[in-house]
Amino acid sequence: MGLHMASAAVARGHQVSVFHRGQTGRHVLPGVEHLLGDRDGDLSALAGRDWDATIDVCAYLPRQVQGLAAALGERAGRFTLVSSVSAYAMPVAGFTEDAPLAAPPPEGVTEVTPQTYGGLKVACECAARAGFGPGTLIIRPSYVVGPGDYTWRFPAWVSRISQGVEVLAPGPREDPVQLVDARDLADWVVHLVERGVAGAMHAASPAPPWTWAEALSAIVDTVGPPGTRLSWVPAEFLRRAGVDQEDLPLWAASDESRFMLAADPSAAFATGLSPRPLADTIGDVAAWVRTLGQEAPAAKLSRAREREVLQAWHAAGG
Repeated sequence: MGLHMASAAVARGHQVSVFHRGQTGRHVLPGVEHLLGDRDGDLSALAGRDWDATIDVCAYLPRQVQGLAAALGERAGRFTLVSSVSAYAMPVAGFTEDAPLAAPPPEGVTEVTPQTYGGLKVACECAARAGFGPGTLIIRPSYVVGPGDYTWRFPAWVSRISQGVEVLAPGPREDPVQLVDARDLADWVVHLVERGVAGAMHAASPAPPWTWAEALSAIVDTVGPPGTRLSWVPAEFLRRAGVDQEDLPLWAASDESRFMLAADPSAAFATGLSPRPLADTIGDVAAWVRTLGQEAPAAKLSRAREREVLQAWHAAGG
C-alpha cells in the first residue's frame, strides 16, 4: 500500500516524504523525500518537521501508533490509519462501520497471531484517535491486492492457476470474498485526505461480495490455460489432511471468519472509491509475477502436495 499511496500523492502534485528503514523503496519511489529510521525505535528523522497529512499503512501494535504520536504530535497534520476489517467481532453479512469491534488484547500482548490480529488493530485505532484526535481517518480494507503484493496471498492464486491443469480449490465455494486493488485504495485515500474526511470506512469490493467460486473462476478465465479446471474440496477434508490457510491463502477455512469479507462498502463508494474490474487486477498481477522470474517464491502448498491431496479426495469419492 505504501508504494501506491506515495505514488498517488505524487501524481496529484503533493510533496511526499516516505519514512522507512532503507531496505527497499529508493529505486521504486522516485520524486519523494526518503527519511530513514525505524518506527519501532529511531524516529529522529521526523524531528522538527511539519506535514499537512500523515498516512500510517503498517501499524500492528498500539505502541507503534503511540510512538508516532509522541514523535509528531500536531505536526502530523491530518492523520490516517489503515486498519482492517479483521477489527470486527463476529461480523454478519453486510456489516457496516458501526458493527461491534473485537476486544483489544490485554496490555502487553505484542505477538501478532490470527487470534490477536483483529484486537490489536482495534487497539491501534484507539491509540490513533487518542494521539491524533477526533479528526483521524480510519480505513478498514478487506484483502488488498494488486501488482507489488509481496504477501503473495492473491498472486499465489494467479501464479498457480496460470500454470493450468487441475487446481485444488478449498470449499465452501459459496463463501463471500471482497478485495480492493491497492491502486484504487491509494487514489481514494489521498482524495479523502485532501478533503479532510474523518471517521471509519471500509475499503472493499464488490457489494454484494463475489463468491469464492466466482473469484477463482475469474482468475481461471483471465490467466488459466485451456483445460484448467478447479476441483472443489470441502474444508473438513482439507483440515483432516493438514491443509490450512497458510497453504491456501485468502481461504476463510472456518465458519467463524467467513463473513469478514462481506462488508458494506457503500460509504466508500459514496466518497469516491472506484474499483477497477477484477480481470484488470488479475492481468496486472500476472504481468508483475512474470517480471520476477526465478525470484517469485514457491507456493506454500507444493504441486506435489496438491496432487497428493487431490488424489486422496478423488479416492474418497470426490
